[in-house]
Amino acid sequence: MFKNVLIAEDHEMANLSLRNVMSDLGITVVEKDYVFQCDDAFARVRKAIREDNPYELLITDLSFDDDYPTQKISGGKELIQAVKEVQPDIKILVFSGENRALIASSFFNELNIDAFVPKARHDAKDLKLAIEAIYKNKKYVSPNLRHKEVHIHHFTNYDKTIVSLLSSGKTQKEMPDLLKAKNMEPFGLSSIEKRLSLIKTSLNMTNNGQLIAYCIANKII
Repeated sequence: MFKNVLIAEDHEMANLSLRNVMSDLGITVVEKDYVFQCDDAFARVRKAIREDNPYELLITDLSFDDDYPTQKISGGKELIQAVKEVQPDIKILVFSGENRALIASSFFNELNIDAFVPKARHDAKDLKLAIEAIYKNKKYVSPNLRHKEVHIHHFTNYDKTIVSLLSSGKTQKEMPDLLKAKNMEPFGLSSIEKRLSLIKTSLNMTNNGQLIAYCIANKII
């Protein structure tokens, strides 16, 4: 099980819940590794790297109260981005009051997090399952997310390009020449059609309009 865990959470009750879960899983988290501000969390990550004892897992909320002095890193999303830049292989578990499946999906797609658990009635059990899954190098999507199932698709540069072309009004028949000019493969029409179909199936979408709207809303393109 994990030996070095950092927890960024500024609400006392949620913090207590996390402490109980850590104890039940036999994970020892010392007091200095419970932090209440994003800047402090990022500083702890960098210090651990310098000391050659990096954290294996970061558990973070998304929203933090603004009653602390001005922070350079204002929220969980920005914290994850900053931490991933200095330690790309760290495992990330989001533990948040946000419970919309679409939002959770965007974190898997954009930031490659490992688990998303909403704060809910059975979140302690949910957290245990998530941590156990992450330890086995598996992704964990909470069944308590609104809309139940989160459809996850990792967008490659190729995917982003073909969706961007769709968004700009280009037809699929026009794409082979455009991709060829960009030296992007595969540029065959059949390959493009199959890739778009795969993306839409992964995200449970039925048309290109939905796909374009989803990518714009989640800042994928």
